[in-house]
Amino acid sequence: MHSSGSIKRIRAESTGLCLRLCRNDAEAQDCTQEVFVLAWQRLETFHGRSKFGTWLHRIAVNVVLGRRRKSASYERRLTLVEPAEPGSTPEPDEIEALEQAIRRLPERTREAFVLQKVYGYTHEETSDMLDIAVGNCKAQVHRAMRLLYETLGGEQAFSDTQDAVNRRGQERS
Repeated sequence: MHSSGSIKRIRAESTGLCLRLCRNDAEAQDCTQEVFVLAWQRLETFHGRSKFGTWLHRIAVNVVLGRRRKSASYERRLTLVEPAEPGSTPEPDEIEALEQAIRRLPERTREAFVLQKVYGYTHEETSDMLDIAVGNCKAQVHRAMRLLYETLGGEQAFSDTQDAVNRRGQERS
Protein backbone atom coordinates (compact mmCIF):
# COMPACT_ATOMS: atom_id res chain seq x y z
CA MET A 1 0.00 0.00 0.00
CA HIS A 2 1.20 3.51 -0.72
CA SER A 3 1.66 6.10 2.01
CA SER A 4 0.10 9.56 1.88
CA GLY A 5 3.47 11.03 0.88
CA SER A 6 3.99 8.63 -2.01
CA ILE A 7 0.43 9.26 -3.26
CA LYS A 8 1.13 13.02 -3.26
CA ARG A 9 4.41 12.42 -5.11
CA ILE A 10 2.70 10.19 -7.70
CA ARG A 11 -0.03 12.80 -8.19
CA ALA A 12 2.56 15.58 -8.60
CA GLU A 13 4.50 13.49 -11.14
CA SER A 14 1.32 12.70 -13.07
CA THR A 15 0.32 16.37 -13.08
CA GLY A 16 3.82 17.34 -14.25
CA LEU A 17 3.70 14.82 -17.08
CA CYS A 18 0.24 16.00 -18.15
CA LEU A 19 1.41 19.62 -18.00
CA ARG A 20 4.46 18.93 -20.13
CA LEU A 21 2.42 17.09 -22.72
CA CYS A 22 -0.54 19.46 -23.00
CA ARG A 23 1.22 22.70 -21.95
CA ASN A 24 -1.88 24.18 -20.34
CA ASP A 25 -2.35 24.20 -16.56
CA ALA A 26 -6.14 23.87 -16.53
CA GLU A 27 -6.05 21.09 -19.13
CA ALA A 28 -3.28 19.32 -17.18
CA GLN A 29 -5.36 19.43 -14.00
CA ASP A 30 -8.37 17.99 -15.88
CA CYS A 31 -6.19 15.28 -17.39
CA THR A 32 -4.71 14.40 -14.01
CA GLN A 33 -8.16 14.01 -12.53
CA GLU A 34 -9.20 11.82 -15.45
CA VAL A 35 -6.03 9.74 -15.03
CA PHE A 36 -6.83 8.96 -11.41
CA VAL A 37 -10.47 8.18 -12.16
CA LEU A 38 -9.40 5.79 -14.93
CA ALA A 39 -6.70 4.27 -12.72
CA TRP A 40 -9.25 3.61 -9.98
CA GLN A 41 -11.68 2.10 -12.49
CA ARG A 42 -8.96 -0.09 -14.01
CA LEU A 43 -7.03 -0.93 -10.87
CA GLU A 44 -7.73 -4.64 -11.33
CA THR A 45 -5.81 -4.50 -14.64
CA PHE A 46 -2.60 -3.54 -12.82
CA HIS A 47 -0.75 -6.81 -12.32
CA GLY A 48 2.59 -5.48 -11.12
CA ARG A 49 4.55 -6.32 -14.28
CA SER A 50 5.76 -2.72 -14.24
CA LYS A 51 6.02 -0.09 -11.53
CA PHE A 52 2.75 1.51 -10.49
CA GLY A 53 4.07 4.92 -11.58
CA THR A 54 4.91 3.59 -15.04
CA TRP A 55 1.42 2.14 -15.37
CA LEU A 56 -0.07 5.46 -14.27
CA HIS A 57 2.14 7.40 -16.71
CA ARG A 58 0.89 5.19 -19.52
CA ILE A 59 -2.68 6.09 -18.59
CA ALA A 60 -1.68 9.77 -18.44
CA VAL A 61 -0.13 9.68 -21.91
CA ASN A 62 -3.22 7.98 -23.31
CA VAL A 63 -5.54 10.52 -21.65
CA VAL A 64 -3.58 13.50 -22.99
CA LEU A 65 -3.28 12.06 -26.50
CA GLY A 66 -6.97 11.12 -26.50
CA ARG A 67 -8.01 14.61 -25.42
CA ARG A 68 -5.70 16.15 -27.99
CA ARG A 69 -7.27 14.15 -30.77
CA LYS A 70 -10.70 15.34 -29.65
CA SER A 71 -9.78 18.98 -29.08
CA ALA A 72 -9.31 21.53 -31.84
CA SER A 73 -8.30 24.23 -29.35
CA TYR A 74 -5.08 22.73 -28.04
CA GLU A 75 -3.09 25.50 -26.27
CA ARG A 76 0.69 25.45 -26.24
CA ARG A 77 2.20 26.20 -22.84
CA LEU A 78 4.96 24.61 -20.81
CA THR A 79 6.09 24.99 -17.24
CA LEU A 80 9.65 23.99 -16.50
CA VAL A 81 10.26 21.63 -13.59
CA GLU A 82 12.28 22.67 -10.59
CA PRO A 83 16.00 21.77 -10.67
CA ALA A 84 16.87 18.38 -9.17
CA GLU A 85 19.67 19.57 -6.89
CA PRO A 86 19.81 22.49 -4.45
CA GLY A 87 22.15 25.18 -5.68
CA SER A 88 21.84 24.11 -9.31
CA THR A 89 19.23 26.70 -10.19
CA PRO A 90 19.75 27.96 -13.73
CA GLU A 91 19.64 31.67 -14.43
CA PRO A 92 16.14 33.02 -15.24
CA ASP A 93 17.17 33.80 -18.82
CA GLU A 94 18.44 30.21 -19.24
CA ILE A 95 15.15 28.83 -17.94
CA GLU A 96 13.19 31.04 -20.31
CA ALA A 97 15.40 30.04 -23.25
CA LEU A 98 14.92 26.36 -22.43
CA GLU A 99 11.15 26.77 -22.00
CA GLN A 100 10.91 28.50 -25.36
CA ALA A 101 13.12 25.94 -27.07
CA ILE A 102 11.08 23.01 -25.76
CA ARG A 103 7.83 24.83 -26.55
CA ARG A 104 8.95 25.17 -30.19
CA LEU A 105 9.75 21.48 -30.63
CA PRO A 106 7.37 19.68 -32.97
CA GLU A 107 4.64 17.92 -31.00
CA ARG A 108 5.70 14.27 -31.43
CA THR A 109 9.36 15.22 -31.01
CA ARG A 110 8.58 17.06 -27.75
CA GLU A 111 6.52 14.14 -26.43
CA ALA A 112 9.31 11.63 -27.06
CA PHE A 113 11.91 14.01 -25.58
CA VAL A 114 9.92 14.68 -22.40
CA LEU A 115 9.15 11.02 -21.75
CA GLN A 116 12.63 9.73 -22.54
CA LYS A 117 14.93 12.51 -21.32
CA VAL A 118 12.93 14.19 -18.55
CA TYR A 119 11.08 11.19 -17.13
CA GLY A 120 13.83 8.68 -17.88
CA TYR A 121 11.78 6.09 -19.74
CA THR A 122 13.63 3.82 -22.12
CA HIS A 123 13.12 4.14 -25.86
CA GLU A 124 11.05 0.96 -25.70
CA GLU A 125 8.77 2.29 -22.95
CA THR A 126 8.44 5.68 -24.65
CA SER A 127 7.66 4.15 -28.02
CA ASP A 128 5.06 1.92 -26.40
CA MET A 129 3.41 4.89 -24.65
CA LEU A 130 3.32 6.94 -27.86
CA ASP A 131 2.41 3.95 -30.03
CA ILE A 132 5.36 4.46 -32.38
CA ALA A 133 8.24 2.23 -33.47
CA VAL A 134 11.36 2.19 -31.27
CA GLY A 135 13.44 3.47 -34.19
CA ASN A 136 11.03 6.36 -34.67
CA CYS A 137 11.27 7.14 -30.95
CA LYS A 138 15.06 7.22 -31.12
CA ALA A 139 14.92 9.45 -34.19
CA GLN A 140 12.47 11.85 -32.48
CA VAL A 141 14.63 12.14 -29.35
CA HIS A 142 17.74 12.68 -31.47
CA ARG A 143 15.86 15.32 -33.47
CA ALA A 144 14.81 17.07 -30.25
CA MET A 145 18.39 17.10 -29.00
CA ARG A 146 19.66 18.47 -32.31
CA LEU A 147 16.96 21.18 -32.41
CA LEU A 148 17.64 22.18 -28.81
CA TYR A 149 21.37 22.30 -29.56
CA GLU A 150 20.76 24.59 -32.52
CA THR A 151 18.22 26.74 -30.70
CA LEU A 152 20.26 27.18 -27.53
CA GLY A 153 23.28 28.38 -29.42
CA GLY A 154 25.93 25.75 -29.37
CA GLU A 155 27.83 23.28 -27.33
CA GLN A 156 28.10 24.97 -23.89
CA ALA A 157 24.44 26.01 -23.69
CA PHE A 158 23.39 22.61 -24.96
CA SER A 159 25.70 20.80 -22.51
CA ASP A 160 24.28 22.78 -19.57
CA THR A 161 20.75 21.97 -20.72
CA GLN A 162 21.59 18.28 -21.17
CA ASP A 163 23.05 18.17 -17.65
CA ALA A 164 19.84 19.67 -16.21
CA VAL A 165 17.68 17.23 -18.17
CA ASN A 166 19.84 14.28 -17.09
CA ARG A 167 19.67 15.31 -13.42
CA ARG A 168 15.88 15.47 -13.66
CA GLY A 169 15.73 12.08 -15.35
CA GLN A 170 17.96 10.50 -12.68
CA GLU A 171 15.74 11.94 -9.96
CA ARG A 172 12.78 10.08 -11.50
CA SER A 173 14.59 6.70 -11.51
